[in-house]
Amino acid sequence: MASNFFNKASLVMVPDAPIDGKLPSVKPEDRSGDFTFSRGSNLAATRVNKDGLIEKGRENLLLQSNTFSSWGTVGVNWLGGQSGYDSSNDAWILTDTATSGDHRLYIANSHSGVNTLSVYAKAGTKSIVYVQSYISNSSIAYFDLSAGSILSTASDIDSKIESVGNGWYRCSIAFNNTNSYVTIGMAESATRGYSGDGTGTIYIQDAQLEKGLVATGYIETTTAAVQKGILENLPRLDYSGGASCPSLLLEPQRSNLFNYSEYLSDGSGWADYSTTITTNNSVSPEGVQNATTMEIQDTQSRLQYNASQGAGTYTFSVYARSDSPVDMRLRPSVDGAYEALYFTTTSEWKRYHITFTATTSVGLCQIRSFQEAAGSIEIFGFQLESGSYPTSYIPTYGSSVTRSLDETNSLNISSFTDGVNYSLFFEIKNNDSLIRDNSSGGIRLRNRNASASSIRIYRASNSSIRNAIVFIDESGAFNPAAYVSSATETLKLCFTKDGSTGLFTIYENGVKVREAANLNYLNMNEIYISGSGSTADVKSLLYFDTTLTDDECIALTTI
Repeated sequence: MASNFFNKASLVMVPDAPIDGKLPSVKPEDRSGDFTFSRGSNLAATRVNKDGLIEKGRENLLLQSNTFSSWGTVGVNWLGGQSGYDSSNDAWILTDTATSGDHRLYIANSHSGVNTLSVYAKAGTKSIVYVQSYISNSSIAYFDLSAGSILSTASDIDSKIESVGNGWYRCSIAFNNTNSYVTIGMAESATRGYSGDGTGTIYIQDAQLEKGLVATGYIETTTAAVQKGILENLPRLDYSGGASCPSLLLEPQRSNLFNYSEYLSDGSGWADYSTTITTNNSVSPEGVQNATTMEIQDTQSRLQYNASQGAGTYTFSVYARSDSPVDMRLRPSVDGAYEALYFTTTSEWKRYHITFTATTSVGLCQIRSFQEAAGSIEIFGFQLESGSYPTSYIPTYGSSVTRSLDETNSLNISSFTDGVNYSLFFEIKNNDSLIRDNSSGGIRLRNRNASASSIRIYRASNSSIRNAIVFIDESGAFNPAAYVSSATETLKLCFTKDGSTGLFTIYENGVKVREAANLNYLNMNEIYISGSGSTADVKSLLYFDTTLTDDECIALTTI
């Protein structure tokens, strides 16, 4: 951004690290220009972070996860202040009592769907630790802390033991069930009970229960579950496409209609034919080992889910890669017949999608081979959503999940503008998405005290003004007529108004595209941005309390 434009602007918004959950303005420096966001749905939103990885919201569902003060005990005593895996003194020693039966800690916790339970553990005089989700559909794994191995498991998805140094291991199980308790205990073999003598010990630290197929970084809790990552009302700064500078990601409300987007085996609703499915077999676009390997035999090799959706427009998507090229297809059943997207996998993770419209129904959604030769691919993150384009990934672990609409507060700009002479500039990446959703949202410069008087970019339900920059005067009339943008990838727009003449001018990507006089406008005093009506990757926004010249606007908007 040229320094002269920065100096002239009274509001400068360039996506940067959120502060207090807000997107801070670069100017004014007193933070009166900060945008506050509303989205909701704590763990439904994701982004691509600066490392090029999908970043989710995460949550430790266990309370007192390393004080264990609200946990019950059976046949065990425990003492804190022990040397931990992380060089702290936050570990605990468990000592069995001189009784026969279980020797464990437990806590009530209602959970369902795909979860991973983990704990850090080290051998004492005993070397067997177990972790368990139990009551209705028990999932349990026993770990040998001397050998660093899994002794036995009844987990229906996966079990892992990972060395973290100095004799410490992180022990975890991933499971798909509905249960009411979790427990951590010591044993002498792959059974829970034994005869204690009051001297048997193991060390534990940092327990965690979380949604998903793998254990992620530990999150400490006390009296409530704690979340980290992309959470409710947090601005999403997205680095998709290998961008070195982020964009502010604003999207409409969408739902992933698949109940399971990552776990694709028994009990998930996904069915496999002429193929072998291996869960947690490779590193996914999330950067952790939760991708699935699908073995290809011939053109019958497929994985499918009965979507059971009604009429409408949908987009079906998945991430896929392979070490050697494999010919595949996404194949939804639409009104009783199959449509298909054909693609060939590469060594890089890519997201493939097909959009289709059903008059009556959507049935099976398949990923299917299109080659006779054997091979294998890695897959991750299935999504079926109602809409004509794919939005950012929404993870699901047992039920459909909805990500709420992204939108900012209505930013009062009265303190740094008179709203009479002004220029508004913004840059949007991936502008082709602006034409897609049928709703009246988008970016608005408006008078907050009136229902009319605004400039908007959005897709309206009126077909004559879709993908339009719309001027609405004090009477509510479209005046001048809506301007339809032709840019599909990068859009740099600047609106100006001369308060003395009432002249409105629009510049797009270095060209003056509209000029019209209109004296029936109230003064503008508010800026609002919403993902409704325009999925937008906003790169920057500048507001000037003056009318920029033709040369300045052309220079500012030239790509």
